[in-house]
Amino acid sequence: MRQPEEQGSINLRYAQALVDGLRAAGLRDLVLSPGSRSSPLALAFLRQPAIASHVLVDERSAAFFALGIAKAGRRPVALLATSGSAVANWLPAVIEADLAAVPLLLLSADRPPELLGWGANQTIDQQRLFGAHVRSCHAPGPPAPDFEVGYLHRLASRLLSECCSPLPGPVHLNLAFREPLLPAGAPPVGGASDAQALPRAGRPRLLPDGQLVAEIGAAISGRPGVIVCGGDDWPPDFAAAVSALARQLDCPLLAEPLSNLRFGGHDRSRLCVRYDAFLRPPSPLAAARPEWLLRCGNFPVTRTLQDWLRANGGALQIVLGADSRWRDPLHCAAALIQGDPLAVCEDWLATPLRPAASGWREMFAQAERRVAALAADWRSREDFEGALIPALLDELPAGHNLFCGNSLPIRDLDAFSGSGDKPLRLFGNRGASGIDGNLSTAIGIASEGPCVALLGDLTLQHDLTALAAAGGRDIVVVVINNGGGGIFEYLPVAKLPEFERGWLTPQTVDPVAAAAAFGVAGERCASLDGFTSALRRALQRGGPTLLEVLVDRRRSVAQHRAFWRQAAAVAGSPPATT
Repeated sequence: MRQPEEQGSINLRYAQALVDGLRAAGLRDLVLSPGSRSSPLALAFLRQPAIASHVLVDERSAAFFALGIAKAGRRPVALLATSGSAVANWLPAVIEADLAAVPLLLLSADRPPELLGWGANQTIDQQRLFGAHVRSCHAPGPPAPDFEVGYLHRLASRLLSECCSPLPGPVHLNLAFREPLLPAGAPPVGGASDAQALPRAGRPRLLPDGQLVAEIGAAISGRPGVIVCGGDDWPPDFAAAVSALARQLDCPLLAEPLSNLRFGGHDRSRLCVRYDAFLRPPSPLAAARPEWLLRCGNFPVTRTLQDWLRANGGALQIVLGADSRWRDPLHCAAALIQGDPLAVCEDWLATPLRPAASGWREMFAQAERRVAALAADWRSREDFEGALIPALLDELPAGHNLFCGNSLPIRDLDAFSGSGDKPLRLFGNRGASGIDGNLSTAIGIASEGPCVALLGDLTLQHDLTALAAAGGRDIVVVVINNGGGGIFEYLPVAKLPEFERGWLTPQTVDPVAAAAAFGVAGERCASLDGFTSALRRALQRGGPTLLEVLVDRRRSVAQHRAFWRQAAAVAGSPPATT
């Protein structure tokens, strides 16, 4: 009589079938955090050479690391962790992936259902753990001896499809395993299953409502308006198309850095990137009232631009996005065009639309030129964080990746990056805009290509253990150390007597020493010239480096405010006479 198959062998065959299906469906990367209950899947992945397994001990860091790979590679990345609170550590990254529409496949190992609710160690209710932050959740139950290999292959194909369409984001597969988890002794290598005949699920192209597009085109043609482009994962040809649209309408194009419209060889003749300065009073452009506003992608980062959009709530505001999300926090959109943004631009370019009256765009262009000239004068000032941004960008090779952390760095990047012909790819975690996991995300991006991460000192400390994953990757971490939460200096809480203790929270961590503890080269820069030289050396050397840039916070705050005052005044001054 044939002996029943051992549970460990069933688990491993099951895991191998699922992993083979994921490979056949196109999965290329797994980020694995070690654990016991996940052993069948971990072993199956480690023995699958077509899927790269990245091992990170910290589940929270691992999830953001996977987010970085998925962002840079524009493809789904899988996460694997053991049961219990390990899985809960993914939540911040899952929220970011949800809001930023980044495809992640969450593979959580679990205890079998007979242990749930009975006081078993390391057992929590993992089903629906991520609530509305996942596109779907699957829990097929523990492997049985007669499981269907074909079902697992098709499930794998479905999971990756759901990660990508119709709205990219995280998908959760909760897999329960009974003990023994693996076969007794050393599990033999092999057991791969053929998973070539999988159902093909394409990524549909959401086409916009043609009649609505035509009506909006007629409404904005020949009238003064502004195009505002926020951060988004735009299709490759979008920069050229929206720039051509701005040229045809002869309107200013206000582009945030994460729109990736500021750098590259496309037409930038209508581009305005100094709006954080020239839309502030007393600049007359702060009171400019366009008849229409076309807002593409995510809502803007900077308060100045947000307030200006709010002040123009009476204009015809149109929101253009590639998916079904409603991106209208001001509740003033007259129309939402949901569909391929490249197709929308191409439709309008084919009409064609008439330009605005002469002089409308020139007001913005003149202010742009004047603020750019003023910013050039400020570049040599020490302790001015705004001078660090263009110095950093000048040193980056063409095609380099830059990840910008949240809080003050992303706002300085918005205000002071300028623009140029050199192609660069800029990233940030602006879905939930937290400072958690920023370094891990940047190191994940560095797995796809060389990357510089620009972070604040608190953002670094919040994710310091991510440096453990930096080895062997071309990542330069630039830490602006201004002694705590410098962004709060610009908010009303700065006037409270409890400000330093409750908001500024200056720390005593030595970033360079911390980097050395993780085997990462470090250098402290006390001047702008010193930083530029150190960055140049780090880029030439390759590998991981941390550069700490010391900034006098009080002096920097005073200089920021002085620059904004001067810029607003310069933007509104009358033209020089000859």
